[in-house]
Amino acid sequence: MLMTPAEKYQRHKPLALRDRRWPDNALTHAPRWLSTDLRDGNQALAEPMDAARKLKFWQLLLDCGFKEIEVAFPSASQTDFNFVRQLIEEKRIPDDVTIQVLTQAREELITRTFDALQGAKRATVHLYNATAPVFREQVFRQSREEIVALAVNAARQIRALCENAPETEWVFQYSPETFCFTEAEFALAICEAVADVWEPCATRPMIINLPATVEVSMPNVYADQIEHFCHHFSRREQVCISVHTHNDRGTGIASAELALLAGAERVEGCLFGNGERTGNADLVTLALNLYTQGIAPGLDFSQMKKVVEIVEECNQLPVAPRHPYAGELVFTAFSGSHQDAIKKGFAARQNNPTAFWEVPYLPLDPADIGCSYEAVIRVNSQSGKSGAAWLLEQNHGLNLPRKLQQEFSQHVQEAADANGKEMSQMEIWNLFRQNYGLVERPPLQLIEYVCTNQPGQRTTLQAEIVCHDKKLKLDASGNGFLSTAITALCRSLQVEINIESYHEHTLGKHSDSRSVAYVCCENTNGERAWGVSIDSDITRASLQAVLNAAQPFITR
Repeated sequence: MLMTPAEKYQRHKPLALRDRRWPDNALTHAPRWLSTDLRDGNQALAEPMDAARKLKFWQLLLDCGFKEIEVAFPSASQTDFNFVRQLIEEKRIPDDVTIQVLTQAREELITRTFDALQGAKRATVHLYNATAPVFREQVFRQSREEIVALAVNAARQIRALCENAPETEWVFQYSPETFCFTEAEFALAICEAVADVWEPCATRPMIINLPATVEVSMPNVYADQIEHFCHHFSRREQVCISVHTHNDRGTGIASAELALLAGAERVEGCLFGNGERTGNADLVTLALNLYTQGIAPGLDFSQMKKVVEIVEECNQLPVAPRHPYAGELVFTAFSGSHQDAIKKGFAARQNNPTAFWEVPYLPLDPADIGCSYEAVIRVNSQSGKSGAAWLLEQNHGLNLPRKLQQEFSQHVQEAADANGKEMSQMEIWNLFRQNYGLVERPPLQLIEYVCTNQPGQRTTLQAEIVCHDKKLKLDASGNGFLSTAITALCRSLQVEINIESYHEHTLGKHSDSRSVAYVCCENTNGERAWGVSIDSDITRASLQAVLNAAQPFITR
């Protein structure tokens, strides 16, 4: 890299827009969407889609609710041409969906494009030619006047061909390609000239697409360009302003959003941002950004995993684990403080489920896009007490007392540090069971018991337990069955402990649900140990939890 990059790269010159209004605007509704996955996205693939993959992608776009879909560049390949014909001849295009095709400003390519569209009920013909100085001077070696003449002649040919096929509802779209680094006055001039040919009106719809073909400036500069164009274009009320942003600077989504603030009404892009170089604007992210602001996007991503699966299959490209809204890890917290905040947020929402969505670190409810809460919190060496507790609650219904959360998190930390990897839900469950006595044959096992508690009388307990493979009888009386149990245990096993804390709750809402008991015992040295037990009999669960908590203090 150069120490003085200004010697090689020049700063993009922004417009001197003194009365800009877009910073004070707010988005209140969704734009028109156009998916160009089957055209722009497809041409960016190392192995372009075959007919089967294209049809699968086409159906996905319909299922997601797209009403405008750029399906091909018919003059570019026989595969593209055949795909357009297949959609038309097999009547695969719903009545409320408009297909769009792309063509360069060349006579024979335009003719080929219209051959592909014969019989279509509704279609948009998208004409483009590059307008920026670097293309005029280095690629085409043409003057401004020649570039305008190229676009105007192509527009005349397209209008004539449209008028010769009145059975189709035609929409004309023109893109001054490389608009974002074309002189503002020239971009206006060439679009005015093309619009003069098409004469847009209610019966001759026209779209002017202003692309950031290569992203060369900050998103605010692009927004200024869009607002300037909208303010000065003479037929503004007769045309739809569309944008097609790329992601060369990593701000393609921001550019599209600011362009909407600046007056654009339509956005072209691809699912998950596939496209040349760094890709197009990601329509999934754009749509769900609106959704999280309370704006219905008009697109359905309620089955996000299915969308990801089909797009990955058709594009043969992975969706990144950290991709907004769709990646495998986007709703996942490993950090202990994040996990604690999320856990508390869900707890608050349970108390007020109809309130606005306000869960820390989760701008979107995963359930809204068909994702479960299982992946929200995952545990590794960076996790704190809430991570493992969340997994136990979500998967096993356990609501651990706070002190037990803290105690168990130390075991989880040690295990995660030892293997250096993320711990699975099953690994955490097995670790919990082993540490707190939830095993088939715990070292201290309750066999049977009889507990009596008459009003106004002391509680009596008679029980049989197995202690390290030896049967023992417990017999005592006291003020309650837990204190009686600990008295009997201390007497039989010659140990001095007491119950420091006790918690219980059911694991379901039915009368036959099982219950869980949590017991913490403490010896005379202040050392503590926890025991847990689950049983359909809460008294039995409590007694076994006492035995599990007492076990670490028992010597053979």
